[in-house]
Amino acid sequence: MKFHIHTYGCQMNVRDSEAVEALLVAAGHVKASGEADADLVIVNSCTVRQKAEEKAVGKAGNLIAAKKTVGLMGCAVKRMGADVFKRLPKLDFAVGPRAFGLIPRIVAEGRYPRLELGEDMVPECLAAHVEGGWQAFVTILLGCDNRCSYCIVPDVRGHEYSRPAREVVAEVGALARRGVKEVCLLGQSVLRYGVRNAAWDESDAPSPGGYKEAFPRLLEALAAIPGIERIRFTSAHPKGCTDELVRAYREFPQVCRHLHLPVQSGSDRVLAEMGRRYTREEYLAAVRKLRDFDPEFAVTTDVIVGYPGETEADFEETRSLMDEAGFDNSFVFKYSPRPGTRSAALPDDVPTEEKERRDQVLLADQERRGQSRNEALVGTVREVIAEGPSKRVADRWSGRDSGNRIVVWESSDAPCRAGEKVRVEILEAHPQVLVGRMAGK
Repeated sequence: MKFHIHTYGCQMNVRDSEAVEALLVAAGHVKASGEADADLVIVNSCTVRQKAEEKAVGKAGNLIAAKKTVGLMGCAVKRMGADVFKRLPKLDFAVGPRAFGLIPRIVAEGRYPRLELGEDMVPECLAAHVEGGWQAFVTILLGCDNRCSYCIVPDVRGHEYSRPAREVVAEVGALARRGVKEVCLLGQSVLRYGVRNAAWDESDAPSPGGYKEAFPRLLEALAAIPGIERIRFTSAHPKGCTDELVRAYREFPQVCRHLHLPVQSGSDRVLAEMGRRYTREEYLAAVRKLRDFDPEFAVTTDVIVGYPGETEADFEETRSLMDEAGFDNSFVFKYSPRPGTRSAALPDDVPTEEKERRDQVLLADQERRGQSRNEALVGTVREVIAEGPSKRVADRWSGRDSGNRIVVWESSDAPCRAGEKVRVEILEAHPQVLVGRMAGK
């Protein structure tokens, strides 16, 4: 059977879709060139915001109308449960985010409609990867126990579970032997790795560098794998910005100098309402800790505007925090109530127009801030891994430096290939892109 997977949402969903693709290919199915060519189309859904869920459900409905065999997977399925078949009566099957390993069996048996929500992920499913490529996502932490007031993720992805370290190290080692040079470790709050359940057990070898915390100890083990040139991870929480984490950044050049550290608000009052478990000053202290050892360290963030009760004064506190933190990039979201969360019981009292205004103000601020941060890099030489031709300018190549900054250069400078490490002298800065010329390999 020819199949196609359409993915909405976060990097966790992208990784889940890749695993399903690998499992279906291993079961003898063939990846189609697109939806039109597919017999089976699977939509991987997101439910973090209402609009994201509506897009996924709408897409599935359109595919059903086109007479395809259609499956829906992911977070929206877990949230809706059996109600998914009320919204999509002709849907063939639906699986939750911890049940995607069942998809090959569901397809083979062909008993529709079928719903599998699942809670226990099979390790072999988590380690399934598509062949080829020099980059790979690796899931190390499932679920989330933070219980922020606005977030539905704990309800749809379940309790935290840290995969055993030896399992993760074996997976990354296998990827390295297949030519993977860069891995990105995934978790809803990745710095909590090893907090709820032990990731290392007594039979594991001790840390050569004497690391005590589970996540820095994992970074140490992965950095020792031959062929792994870069290690990224996302997303983080300021409580996890420990001295041991900073030490790992300093000691292992493979660990990229970038951290995505969602702040959500700069107001202590709003942060407390959200249940974020840190203050404005604690967040800024975490940023300072990262920048003290490397002023070029890239910090990116997520921000919510229009949270229930957010005043103009609260919003201005967010603006000032963002300037003080000096974010390299920020992603701004307009608050959207999600069923079953604590904040859904509060009045959604910030008007849509005001949410939009605050959104645009923060985006404009970030353009200015990003320009300033990037201008400081003009004249430096960045070590970049080439990703391929630029999507916007045909005669340029694009890649990313250790800080996850996009760097582009003339493709005529010197031939290179995807996955190759090159040195680029920065000649020009834009808010989200650095432009330069190759300075060698």
